[in-house]
Amino acid sequence: MMSVEEARATILARFTPLGSELVSLLAASGRVLAQEVVAREDLPPFANSAMDGYAVRAGATDGAAADRRVRLRLSGEVPAGSVYLGTLDAGAAIRILTGAPMPAGADAVIQQELTRSADDWVEVEAEVTPGTNVREAGSDVQQGTVVLRSGIEIGPAEIALLAALGIDPVSVARRPRVALLATGDELVPASDPLLPGQIHDSNAPHLNAAVALAGAEPWPLGIARDRADDLRAHLRAAAGADLILTTGGVSVGTYDLVKDILAEQGNVEFWRVRMRPGKPLAFGMLGNTPLLGLPGNPVSTAVTFELFGRPAIRRMLGCSELLRPEVEVELAGEPLERADRRHFVRARLASRAGQLVATPTGPQGSHIITSLVGASALIVVTEGSGVVRPGDHVPALLLDQAHWEAS
Repeated sequence: MMSVEEARATILARFTPLGSELVSLLAASGRVLAQEVVAREDLPPFANSAMDGYAVRAGATDGAAADRRVRLRLSGEVPAGSVYLGTLDAGAAIRILTGAPMPAGADAVIQQELTRSADDWVEVEAEVTPGTNVREAGSDVQQGTVVLRSGIEIGPAEIALLAALGIDPVSVARRPRVALLATGDELVPASDPLLPGQIHDSNAPHLNAAVALAGAEPWPLGIARDRADDLRAHLRAAAGADLILTTGGVSVGTYDLVKDILAEQGNVEFWRVRMRPGKPLAFGMLGNTPLLGLPGNPVSTAVTFELFGRPAIRRMLGCSELLRPEVEVELAGEPLERADRRHFVRARLASRAGQLVATPTGPQGSHIITSLVGASALIVVTEGSGVVRPGDHVPALLLDQAHWEAS
């Protein structure tokens, strides 16, 4: 039986980044950047005013105070989007608005609140030094600087930076196409009424959402019955997928056929991992397509996808970070026993007096779907003997869901 690390390494060795495509800037949110971004210009591209006021030569304000105003001749105005064509004379000021380019000869801006204006004059009530209220060209980004690395996920901040640098379209990683296949005679879609002995399939809908959140394109193939011919037919329909995810059919039962078909039409690289939930996990190649056979219990499906399926998708996307962040948390609630398999416990997080505290979401059986609801972390109870008690510090994997308990 493989360890979690051995199984993940075996899986990831079968995947490489898929390549890139161009998308519009407004369609790039949530995608993975495929190549580094180098600034083609300074940002800001020119020196400009940080506020409404008057562009001046700083030396012209020497000695100015509230009870000793310095009088400057008003020589014009420059709003944002315009350029002052002349040069600021000594003893003069130019009305300037936020974002407008600094006039030639000016080296500071005195804010409007420190001035009084009348007719063609402005009276200054304070001294300024060179650079006051001026945003210099390149003060944010200098031309030629690498501003974004490949492999990062593009969010609102990255969109703003790309837009400010005039980059549109954007080179992003191609989304992997992930085929999803649930197996089992007992399963019916959520929209169908239940007959005796049947249950609604929750695994494929869960994976459909999780695969999309991971950045891939889910490709639902429906439900395969517990017959070899039906399973073969559904797997043939997955031709062209970058990854096949199945649920169920990988244990030791008479009708657990997935790993048998995988061995028949390709190879099984491993079966079973030293973890709970999710021990019966199969991985291999169906022809040239990787197939990850997840367990049929819904919590096992969710946890094994997090640990193995999601990193494989992120490898295909060329992500710089493949795994969930791991943090140290303080256990709250009931004690957790160690065993010969690593246990991944669904938990809610809270921050108390600067310490992250994790409380299990309730009963942790592999069929308890409600244990997934509200979980913001997976507590990692490593293999061994003894008990993890409340107050002990343990590792935990942070999940996407921002469910935090009130402090």
